Amino acid sequence: MSELLDIFLASVRDGFVQVSAFVAVTVLVFSYVQYRTDGRLVRRLEENRRAGPLVGALMGLTPGCGGAIVMMPLYVRGSVSFGTVVATLIATAGDSAFVLLALAPEAALYAYGIALVAAVCFGYAIDRFGLGVGRVDAAVASLRPALSDGGVAAPAVGNQAHHYADAEGCAADDGPARDSAFGRWVSRVALGAWWLSAAVALVVGVLYLVRGAPEVPLAVGLSYAGVFTAVGVAGTALSAFLYFVGRNYIGHGRVGGGRDTFESLAETGTHAAMETSFVTVWVVAAYLLYEYALVFSGVDIAAVAAAAGILAPIGGAALGLIPGCGPQIVLSAAYAEGAIPFSALVANAISQDGDALFPLIAIDKTAAVVASIYTTIPALFVGVAIHLTWTAVFGLPQFGFGVLG
Repeated sequence: MSELLDIFLASVRDGFVQVSAFVAVTVLVFSYVQYRTDGRLVRRLEENRRAGPLVGALMGLTPGCGGAIVMMPLYVRGSVSFGTVVATLIATAGDSAFVLLALAPEAALYAYGIALVAAVCFGYAIDRFGLGVGRVDAAVASLRPALSDGGVAAPAVGNQAHHYADAEGCAADDGPARDSAFGRWVSRVALGAWWLSAAVALVVGVLYLVRGAPEVPLAVGLSYAGVFTAVGVAGTALSAFLYFVGRNYIGHGRVGGGRDTFESLAETGTHAAMETSFVTVWVVAAYLLYEYALVFSGVDIAAVAAAAGILAPIGGAALGLIPGCGPQIVLSAAYAEGAIPFSALVANAISQDGDALFPLIAIDKTAAVVASIYTTIPALFVGVAIHLTWTAVFGLPQFGFGVLG
């Protein structure tokens, strides 16, 4: 029981300090840019369609899913091409990027750099040559009844714009769901305490990286380890409260919905906190799932991955087909533990779509399925190529490459 409790506390603590504090900064900066530009950034993207795949790939590359989520409504409006959507989803780093950047920054730079190149090349190839998008569209559509939410327009070869009608009721409702003066007060206090915890955790997290990501013991007190533990546990507890309870009283309950702009700095900060709280819940759940799976199963994941050979990158690409960031966070944590090869990490980085796929699923499931297929194709090719050449050609290890500590 003592070991299980230590795993729980360490996962709760590390998830907030090592990941969430950095998530908060990234989401806040992106939200602030939206606030300051009053939506002009989004309008500029709509006006430059030819640069779509490149811009989409760069938006997807931003850690988290915020940049990729912004692109999905533009596609639904017919403002950007299908190649832009695929490029965005291929480059999407997702919430797992925060885990990887914190624990294996060099591996993250290589993996996401490769994903960026694949995204731009494949996105422009789809827009220029089609690559069979029409046939895939038809095959997927034949698997289910006619669409009732706008349907798929037959694409012109070389310009897969794929216009979809805007579905009613898709606008994010960020208002409070419950009306209680006490509930609002408690939630606002928790929000302020959360930002204080995030600020302290950022300082502690930076020191952790500067020191070379050493093992930090669970401790109580004013020592570095004590502050590390206290702020990590408190930050995760506050994140859970804001995500499960607080959002009902202060709004911004539909995390991952994407916004063109914000009305005030207070709203911007609230949105960033809610988005990060959502990420924290996922990260901690992934940490716990991975650690407890090792304890109870007794399986040596590193040995299994090493024995898998070329099947490892294929498995990484297949895992990326699952929408959301939860499974990808688990995979990134596993890589940092030396449990999977770099080729599987790269294949997953290319294949995963993160939370950005959910808005597309809500509008048109066919488009979402087709996009997922087209992000998996380059993931398989590149992942297998990396598996065959990474050590033989570049002389770099498959396991543990770029991991701190």
